[in-house]
Amino acid sequence: MIHHSDKGGQHISVAFGQRCAQAGTRPSTERTGSCFDNTITESLFASLECELLDRRTFRTRPEAKRAVFAYIEGFYNPRRRHPANGQLSPAEYERRHALKNVYEDDYAAA
Repeated sequence: MIHHSDKGGQHISVAFGQRCAQAGTRPSTERTGSCFDNTITESLFASLECELLDRRTFRTRPEAKRAVFAYIEGFYNPRRRHPANGQLSPAEYERRHALKNVYEDDYAAA
């Protein structure tokens, strides 16, 4: 799991890194000054805002949570292509990556 954060001092501190390690997470920002750490996450948030949040008004927080979940799990992950994934959806990219690892493990064992 990756903990997404900005480049605020609290998110690049040693204590924050240690707490992430204890929780079994990895911070999304690892190198100070790297503009590429959050690119994919920022792309998701920009798409979410433009394609869902700016187009709807939600009456309740649970309604908004359901809509965000449906957008991410029903559209973004399985269908929306991303240039960082070779124009594959995140789900398809993960599937191919997992298959590649299986084939590499089979080849190494042979």
